[in-house]
Amino acid sequence: MATITSRKRRGGMKYSAVIRIKRNGKVVHSETETFDKKSLAKDWAARRESELKRPGALEQMQHKDLTVGQVLEWYRDDFDGKSKFGRSKLSHIEFLIKHHSLSKLDAIQMKSSQLVAHISERRRLGAGASTVNNDIIWLRNAFRAMRIARNIPLDLQVIDDASFLCRKEKLIAKSTQRTRRPSLEELNNLMGCFDDRDVRASIPMAEVVLFALFSSRRQDEICRIRWTDLDEENQRVLVRDMKHPREKVDTWVFLTDAAWNVIQRQPKLHEKIFPYNGKSISAAFTKTCHLLEIDDLRFHDLRHECTSWLFELGWDIPRVSGVTGHKSWSSLQRYTHLRALGIKDKYKNWVWFPKG
Repeated sequence: MATITSRKRRGGMKYSAVIRIKRNGKVVHSETETFDKKSLAKDWAARRESELKRPGALEQMQHKDLTVGQVLEWYRDDFDGKSKFGRSKLSHIEFLIKHHSLSKLDAIQMKSSQLVAHISERRRLGAGASTVNNDIIWLRNAFRAMRIARNIPLDLQVIDDASFLCRKEKLIAKSTQRTRRPSLEELNNLMGCFDDRDVRASIPMAEVVLFALFSSRRQDEICRIRWTDLDEENQRVLVRDMKHPREKVDTWVFLTDAAWNVIQRQPKLHEKIFPYNGKSISAAFTKTCHLLEIDDLRFHDLRHECTSWLFELGWDIPRVSGVTGHKSWSSLQRYTHLRALGIKDKYKNWVWFPKG
């Protein structure tokens, strides 16, 4: 029960309502309010005691003033995000941590309407529906992780309700699968440009692009491959920390003859076959595309191109997955129609095709 005490002061009688809650003989929560009338003090005390009896109320008080930004920082740090999160995920979480308004919201008292307002503002400023959808995804992941790992009473329903409304109003949406493939003309222009610049550049982009094009490897995977990771007898390579939907796993993948030929002509000067920085490779590729006025082509599209090419050669799903490293064959189902089109080998007489 609350204690009401009176004290005569210069302005008249004042009434203080004191609430103390004990557990196992120890005071776990205490708060005081002062009023001009005793009836007001009693009413406040009764209301607060009722509020504090609700499940999780005390736990919420213990995390008073906890911000969304702090929750996201704990999620990043507790789960070693800088080394274990993918580059795009980490970048997006860092963006949310620094966001001028979202990061300052009270994580315990956050309302669905505040999150809907954040999403609406992001869309108004030009962010795409799938991009903003990631705000919801990573925020939900962070709240769930901190609710479990740090026993913080965060309300996931707030996020789920906001997500429901935003999806219904088409403010957010799942990302669409990219189907962009480079034409031979675009590849010829890229290879010609890289071939000219590689004489002076620190990264032999022509070789990197060819290896990506015929191995389906991502830029960071390419930069991690060591000479000791090669299995000469079976023409395969160990890709360390290969990205899968829910984890990163060291994975053996086979190399096409073209990709194998690219590796065989690399100088053995370092531990790694391509001892370069993945971000630098991506930046050089994007910069050259802009220079050549090649629209909407990304380095990652080379992975899609390789997968499509293998199906066009008549390869089946098990054989293709042996090269691409897909654990789930369902993600390769969308390519199978290419086998029935009877398309000729796109690179049969290509001047840049890596030969043994």
